[in-house]
Amino acid sequence: MLNVLNVEFKTDTYLDLDARVGMFTIGYSISPAMVMNMVGKGSKYPFAYRDKDGDHLVGAQAYKLRIPGPVPAANFWSVTMYDASNASGLANGQPFPSIGSLDDLEMNADGSCDLYFAPELPAGAPPSNWRRTVPGKGWFVLFRLYSPTEAFFDGSWKPGDFEKIE
Repeated sequence: MLNVLNVEFKTDTYLDLDARVGMFTIGYSISPAMVMNMVGKGSKYPFAYRDKDGDHLVGAQAYKLRIPGPVPAANFWSVTMYDASNASGLANGQPFPSIGSLDDLEMNADGSCDLYFAPELPAGAPPSNWRRTVPGKGWFVLFRLYSPTEAFFDGSWKPGDFEKIE
């Protein structure tokens, strides 16, 4: 579940310290472009630590993430994977732990895009839309939007949730 605007990380029964620590890690060198809502300027970094069922993202599991189109980023967007143990880019044996609009992605007829995150390429998934996960390692993502447009800020565009696949 991508956390777009909630920065309190509270529920009725607990304080989500993992998300709070993650937000500190993500924003420790905050710039005005990261914290101000400026349509068409700067960048935004919604993040996900958990899948649709509320489970943490783990390297042995395969996931699909639907990205509806058009993505509200005037410049470009990417989904970048990070190692949960140290917040570094996930060392997964591929050249980059990210995937996005600058890649040659296979798009769906409706303009959406399905991205796959799994230890091995899932059956039927296009290789261009896949990033390798590492069994035994937890991970999280930042969805990077560069020059976010109005649809991000008004909430009319929302990415899908990570869904487990077999």
